[in-house]
Amino acid sequence: MHLADATWTDVRDTDTNLALLPVGSTEQHGPHAPLGTDAYHAEAVAEAGADRHASDVAVAPTVSVGVAEEHRSFDGTLWVSPDTFRSYVRDVVGSLAHHGLDRVVVVNGHGGNISALGEVTATITRHDDAYAVPFTWFEAVGDHGSEMGHGGPLETALLRATRPELVREDRVGAARDGASDGWGDWVPGTGTNLAHDSAEFTKNGVVGDPSAGDAELGDELLDLAADALDRLLTAVANRDLPER
Repeated sequence: MHLADATWTDVRDTDTNLALLPVGSTEQHGPHAPLGTDAYHAEAVAEAGADRHASDVAVAPTVSVGVAEEHRSFDGTLWVSPDTFRSYVRDVVGSLAHHGLDRVVVVNGHGGNISALGEVTATITRHDDAYAVPFTWFEAVGDHGSEMGHGGPLETALLRATRPELVREDRVGAARDGASDGWGDWVPGTGTNLAHDSAEFTKNGVVGDPSAGDAELGDELLDLAADALDRLLTAVANRDLPER
């Protein structure tokens, strides 16, 4: 059940307490991929996971602006502070819980949101009338996760499988040629990244080779992420929660 498409009586009459909240970002993904890539991916994975789950799941509208100031040098990127993002997600989960949808998986498509989501879902679970956990799709695709990059093979593959019309195929070569090999500027042996913004290590915003991500890989990624999300929904539905 997609809340944006449902009526209020549809929600009233549902017997589920499970909800998915997709969150992403509006940020650069190189010259070949749209600014909304992370939001589109979070939504696609949430929809696929809900479709696979045995019982009904409410899918909330996507939160499409996240913690993305690291991409501020590239035109069109939007961002909010971690505090604003956490507060917004907490309020949305609170409104879901008000209607009985009080077990929520936040389906994430953007690396910059991960830290804030871990914090806010813990706060929700400890202090609010809801239980929430984060799920980041590219952390649930097995060995493929090591190839993540940015606007690289995984994200481009998933776009080619789910929104092929948005990939600027005539720019993929330029995206590949101007990409960096890895994320950040790391000092060996220190665990420290000297770069705070992506423009410090990639000229065109891309990390990894987008030409290596075809639609077949995208279908595989979607299957892996949706299967993992289905398993997580089952675990969340069955979890005995401690009294607050």
